Amino acid sequence: MTDFSKRRTMMVDTQVRPSDVTKFPIIDAMLTVAREDFVPAAKREAAYVGENLDLGRGRTLVEPRTLAKMLDALAIDGDELVLDVGCALGYSTAVIARMAQAVVAVEQDEDMAREAQDALMAAGADNAVVHEGALTEGAPKDGPYDVIVVQGGVSEVPAALTDQLKEGGRIAALFMNGALGEVRVGYKREGRISWRLAFNATAPVLPGFEKEMTFTL
Repeated sequence: MTDFSKRRTMMVDTQVRPSDVTKFPIIDAMLTVAREDFVPAAKREAAYVGENLDLGRGRTLVEPRTLAKMLDALAIDGDELVLDVGCALGYSTAVIARMAQAVVAVEQDEDMAREAQDALMAAGADNAVVHEGALTEGAPKDGPYDVIVVQGGVSEVPAALTDQLKEGGRIAALFMNGALGEVRVGYKREGRISWRLAFNATAPVLPGFEKEMTFTL
């Protein structure tokens, strides 16, 4: 029988800490949340690999290093409301729920949204809720948010999402350019987002976050 608790410890010790992530809330959350409970049954053995994990249905669970460094750059406080975009089966939401006051997750795949909510309830994340809807539209009724996290690659971030960020809030997204990508953190000041490079990473671009093609005659 697989000892997933040992794999969680190994994940933190070999993937998270060596990436200069040492904040206790992040380490504690990633040591506590059972990553294997938030992937399809057939992928449980691969839950702790140090790479992006294809969940099917157009969703990817980003590698532990990427999630940890994004959360490190965002420095989420315990009194903050977070929007988690593209939560898939809910792992990132469960991790964030251990750091934030509350988390609203968005997933547009109906089955995934239901499975994510069930998994979060089973994990005791009673401060997290899954909203079923288009990823690019977020969950405006529950906002505005102190922090927004996008769980996957983007070519651009629509204004519909950044409009849901509080003044002074932060947003993290993984901007892809071909096969290369970089995580940037945006800070909202006077209604505008100022982006800063955080670190390099890669992930498939989420549905709806592709750059619109324009044609000229």
